[in-house]
Amino acid sequence: MLYSIVRSRILGVIPARFASSRFPGKALAKIAGKSMLQHVWERASLAQSLNCGVLVATDDERIAAEVRRFGGRVRITRPDHPSGTDRLAEVASAESADIYVNIQGDEPLIDPDAINCAVWATHGDEHASLGTLKRRLDDPSDLANPNVVKVVTNLAGDAIYFSRHPIPYVRDSGGSSPAFFKHVGLYVFRRDLLLAYPDLPVGPLERAECLEQLRALENGYRIKVIETEYESLGVDTPDDLERISRLFEMANLKLHTGVHDTT
Repeated sequence: MLYSIVRSRILGVIPARFASSRFPGKALAKIAGKSMLQHVWERASLAQSLNCGVLVATDDERIAAEVRRFGGRVRITRPDHPSGTDRLAEVASAESADIYVNIQGDEPLIDPDAINCAVWATHGDEHASLGTLKRRLDDPSDLANPNVVKVVTNLAGDAIYFSRHPIPYVRDSGGSSPAFFKHVGLYVFRRDLLLAYPDLPVGPLERAECLEQLRALENGYRIKVIETEYESLGVDTPDDLERISRLFEMANLKLHTGVHDTT
């Protein structure tokens, strides 16, 4: 297994846009003296599974200039891609690898071990075309939140469905309740699916939920879902940025003062 992974070419890709309806330019927003994009790139670069390194894919020269400034690799892509996955597919057509990992560019605290876990589990299942992560839902309010995507899997760990609605529905409230899981949006693509993805038909489920991962399911591809303890903390708004910045400040304070959290 380890020999097979070493022989496989695995590339991490961070799709990054400047435009954002809720937070334009967020990829370049500063957190603890570095751009958010640099934090994501540095964290992802620690994942040992990414033996072809990490590349930023963007259509904006401002982002490209920032990547060059901090010493990262960048590829300029077309500006008309409807999603990050389509941008990743363009990268795959030019960058040869066996597996491509789509890493969200707005998660400056991305855990390298979560990346490794998703890559190794997907690589080890030759019949899985796509791999992703799930985390047990701890906050009951997240269950009804449509911005928190839920996922259900079969006994083999393959995705059955993703939804913004609470799933599964518990008919008998007096019985034992199943575990609920949120979807963590990190994707591990095999090359054949990624290259085919932009031409796959969009089905009624994807249209209804506005969840692009349903395109793979509706077209008959298997999605391996791996449970993780990693808590995804994305930046969608300036308020999110402020919250993440406070976490960095607290971590730096503890590092320099030797204060440890005892709560």
